[in-house]
Amino acid sequence: MKLAAACTVAFAASANAFAPSTSGNRATQLSAMKDDIAKVGAAALASAAIFGITAAPAQAITKAELNQLSYLQVKGTGLANRCTEVIGEDTITPKAGARLVDMCIEPKAWAVEEEIGKAGKTEKKFVNSKVMTRQTYTLEGIEGSLKTDGGKIVFVEEEGIDYAPTTVQLPGGERVPFLFTVKELVATGNGGAFKPGFQMGGDFSVPSYRTGLFLDPKGRGGTTGYDMAVALPGLQSGEEGDAELFKENNKTFEVGSGRIEMEVNKVNAEESEIGGVFVASQSGDTDMGSKVPKKILTKGIFYAKVQQ
Repeated sequence: MKLAAACTVAFAASANAFAPSTSGNRATQLSAMKDDIAKVGAAALASAAIFGITAAPAQAITKAELNQLSYLQVKGTGLANRCTEVIGEDTITPKAGARLVDMCIEPKAWAVEEEIGKAGKTEKKFVNSKVMTRQTYTLEGIEGSLKTDGGKIVFVEEEGIDYAPTTVQLPGGERVPFLFTVKELVATGNGGAFKPGFQMGGDFSVPSYRTGLFLDPKGRGGTTGYDMAVALPGLQSGEEGDAELFKENNKTFEVGSGRIEMEVNKVNAEESEIGGVFVASQSGDTDMGSKVPKKILTKGIFYAKVQQ
């Protein structure tokens, strides 16, 4: 019961950390997200540890061991979707011009904010969900520059496989798509060296789950296709005829915002490797502007290599 309560507190406390982002209110939502993540960061990372996310999974494998395997040895095993393990509790101090390379971010648990009715009242709570996407949801090969600002490490993400379309399913059967990503991440640390207990976090951009070339079942799209539901002309005629279907007819490519907090718990100075846990918050798919996005919390592990 104590473990469940701890996780519930961590999820519930971060309920306000999410918000659908548009160009008009993005700055306000980012500010609110920063405040909420700051409040829940420690609790959420603690709950990650409670659920064993910091522990090495069965048959854990290091980067050196993985590099020795051939394509056929990896194929069909699921290893390509997993972040490798780091062994050691050393300290790495980045030098001028250092980079963080081969970063891997692997989700382990997902939760979606839902309105729960209880005793005649409605409250928002995060509900554990089940991933429906096959083993392609891990981010891999991410890299960027490292610099020091005021004695604190700052990581600026530049490139890599930094997004993954993902779908999770709620206990009631509803499926929630979202673009798991860390695009344009700028993460600031709480010190000048990577060591167990080091934390860093920052904001990132969340592109639309679908692009302008996507066509919905009525053939409508953002940059191509029909500009109205051709099968329903009667509902879209007159002065206010298009009001009801305005959002469905006028597709938009929205770029939202998210935030991630990471904590290092393993450092191997000999191999220049770091590993740890993360908690990320972002909004889900808007169906190109026609739906209100759900709020999603993702927890998992990460791996990276410091290139001096």
